[in-house]
Amino acid sequence: MATTDTADTAAVPDALEPSLARYIWQHTRSQQIWILAIVLLSMPTYFLALDLPKRIVNGPIQGGGFPTPDATQTYLTISVPFTDTVLYDGTELTRMGALALLSGMFLALVCINGLFKLYINTYKGRLGERMLRRLRYELVDRVLRFPIPQFRKLKASEVSTMVKDEVEPLGGFIGDAFVLPVFLGGQAITALTFILVQNLWLGSLAAGIVLVQAFIIPRLRRQLIVLAKQRQLTARQLSGRVGELVDGIAVVRTNDTSNYERSEITGRLGKIFLIRYKFYQKKFFIKFLNNFLAQVTPFLFYSIGGYLAIRGSLDIGQLVAVIAAYKDLPAPVKELIDWDQQRVDVQVKYTQVSEQFAVENMVPFALQKVQAQDPGPLEGNIDVNALTVVDDSGANLIERADYAGDVGEIVAVIGGVNSGAETFVDVLARLMPTTSGAVRIGGHPIASMPEALSGRRIGYVGSEGYIAQASVRDTMLYALKHAPLQPNPDRPADSDRDRALDRSETRMSGNTMLEIDDDWIDYSAAGITGPQEVGGLLSEMMKFVAMDTDIHDLGLRSVVDTERFPELADAILNARHKLRDRLDEHQLSNLVEVFDPDTYNSQATVAENLFFGRPVGRDFAEDQAFANAYARKVIGDTGLDAKLFAMGLEIARNMHELFADVSPDDPLFDQFAFFRPEDMGHYQGALVRHGETPFAQAEQDIRDMFLPLPLSYTEPRHRFGLMTDELRAAIVEARQRFRADYPEDLDGAIAFYDPDAYNTASSIEDNVIFGRIATGIAEAPERVRQLVLDVLAEMGLDDTIREAGLYFDVGTAGKRLSPAQRQKIGLARTLIKRPDLLLVNRGLSGLDPRTQELLMDKLLADARGFGDGTRTFGIVWMLANPVHAPKFDRVLVFDNGVLVEDGTPTELAQAGGAYAKLVS
Repeated sequence: MATTDTADTAAVPDALEPSLARYIWQHTRSQQIWILAIVLLSMPTYFLALDLPKRIVNGPIQGGGFPTPDATQTYLTISVPFTDTVLYDGTELTRMGALALLSGMFLALVCINGLFKLYINTYKGRLGERMLRRLRYELVDRVLRFPIPQFRKLKASEVSTMVKDEVEPLGGFIGDAFVLPVFLGGQAITALTFILVQNLWLGSLAAGIVLVQAFIIPRLRRQLIVLAKQRQLTARQLSGRVGELVDGIAVVRTNDTSNYERSEITGRLGKIFLIRYKFYQKKFFIKFLNNFLAQVTPFLFYSIGGYLAIRGSLDIGQLVAVIAAYKDLPAPVKELIDWDQQRVDVQVKYTQVSEQFAVENMVPFALQKVQAQDPGPLEGNIDVNALTVVDDSGANLIERADYAGDVGEIVAVIGGVNSGAETFVDVLARLMPTTSGAVRIGGHPIASMPEALSGRRIGYVGSEGYIAQASVRDTMLYALKHAPLQPNPDRPADSDRDRALDRSETRMSGNTMLEIDDDWIDYSAAGITGPQEVGGLLSEMMKFVAMDTDIHDLGLRSVVDTERFPELADAILNARHKLRDRLDEHQLSNLVEVFDPDTYNSQATVAENLFFGRPVGRDFAEDQAFANAYARKVIGDTGLDAKLFAMGLEIARNMHELFADVSPDDPLFDQFAFFRPEDMGHYQGALVRHGETPFAQAEQDIRDMFLPLPLSYTEPRHRFGLMTDELRAAIVEARQRFRADYPEDLDGAIAFYDPDAYNTASSIEDNVIFGRIATGIAEAPERVRQLVLDVLAEMGLDDTIREAGLYFDVGTAGKRLSPAQRQKIGLARTLIKRPDLLLVNRGLSGLDPRTQELLMDKLLADARGFGDGTRTFGIVWMLANPVHAPKFDRVLVFDNGVLVEDGTPTELAQAGGAYAKLVS
């Protein structure tokens, strides 16, 4: 079992510390004291570095203390302070020796001060990143503990923006919060003290200017804070609005509101522009004023200091030292002023973020405490007493409900819209808080039931089960990942030093010490003994939810990792040859045009014929291929560029003739997607100006415009009559040149086609076909697909294909799957943990009626122990269609938020009440 420590379960406070300074000091006190000590330790060497130039100028250079050319002075004398004790009498040096010594000491001090800065900056940078990591972790921890109703008020894009972007500036400030004012203040005070020592009047003058800067500039900058806050809020709202557009694009498209949305976004952008413009006006005026004050002081030094030097009241070495010291004074003062501005700015950001994450009724941390042990079965009754649920708008969702029943009962919940039936199931699932009353499951009040118990022993299937971007396999196993159970033997091999550093930083950042690379899958909860049985379990589950055919199709469409399926490549090559034989046997060879290295494939695009492979990444994708330097070189060296340019001109002419009067929304554009409809006028204008220009005389931007157009062209599909035998031969010749001289630095950018090799960038189905299905032949895709399925089935590869399908990437929010597939996978994900109580809230509403009834019958049979007979479980099912209610042992009928009937289907039917009306 994977080990954990006390940091694994350390609670995060429910409320963030309102003061950023106190929050930083609370978590980094010892580190701040250490770095402050280092800063103070660096001050003496900084002062010496300021003093040495004066000594060099007044001593060896001007001859102070050296009355004759051969005179010497004593250096490096060491004595005990405040006594007459001399430890070392020093060394006698001439002017040249003294110059060399003092210059060497100056260089050494420069190096020492530079090393101090390096250490301080690195340490505070690490400290800032550590605290930023802590803050982000605490914010996400709060999101995980928000009460469910809170999520109805949030926009996902705004929350992610706050966690990712809005707290980012805090990381740069956290390391500087205490160190920078001490470091820069120490430098400024040291430089100012040095100037005062050299000359009181010049020092007082410099101090006066500094005080004016320190008083005026920060107050002027406070005006920027209000604008910065407005800028942050409007930018966050813009992010949320764009997120809404992405999620609701179907509504926009089907209601012709795209121009309204453009106008609305324009309004938001205009508001942001005005705020930012005012911000920049004030910002650069303050910068001008600050720079002016900084530059006035040298003018006064040169004029007044020069006057004093001419009068003999100030020696040249002192004046040079004062000017050199002041050179180091404006920078710390300016940075201190910037620090104060940043302090106020980040405090505003921190306050805004902390207010957004300060939510009442968060889930107590103790309820989410990690628990590796099995919590045991959920037994006993479901007791609901005087339940009332009111939403945040004040609407009564359930006015009163009382219910008592065994956890193992098979119960249907029915009712009309807003009847309270859906809310009742959500209350049992802890997705809707109760307003009053008591709900207990298995003797546990649901409000205080640990998630280690409810999340493992209660399953919930809703109508919109969310699926994160992952493989089908990982999505289904997600419900088994409660705690790390054992170290992962396939953990990435990090160095011991990197691992130790990561563990140390994780602890110092207050993050959980649980290892994501450990094996989190609770195999025993799924009824299996280890990872070797996962494939069989998932295959059975896919069959149970009627998705085995879908998984097989996903497997055929999958690009397979041959390291994960080492024997599949050879098997698919055999299937490729068998398919060729089957096509010949049935005289269907004309349905597929096979890839041949020496022949142009008329069913494939020009780009695919030229590169003769499948692009990996974006380097040779059709819309980017011509931008690749090597591709351009091959096309140019073989003379293919002039031919493709002429072809591109003809494609543009044909497009103009076909679509000059066609609406940009016409779906025909999708078939001829050489360029966007809105670019039609751009290409037409170029044709008018350059349509007759020979390739050799065409400017580069015109070449770049027309040369890429033919790359997506296929003659059978587009039928412009542009492919000649000469052009085909030229493309095949360029293909061979492209492959022969292919550079090593592009290795892996294209998976080249090879009749005797598995193509790692193509799907299983494409590898079997190894060609392109003929366009224009009736039912050609369907007939070829059936032959592929027959060949794979005869070779016994169906189970392997399904296993490959489990690694199919479902896409963002599962959008690469159909709604029905998402619901089936959501059901399978819940069933795989074998809950004692299954809650279903319209969970199969996206399926066709026949499939709904099929799955319902299977689930009810399993719940009653009619499946494998090894276990039973309870069901509370809110039915989208009440006609299925007679299949259940007990029925609850809701109407207008009230539980109006409760009994067996037979009893309720005989009573002739609300139940009878709903099921009739």
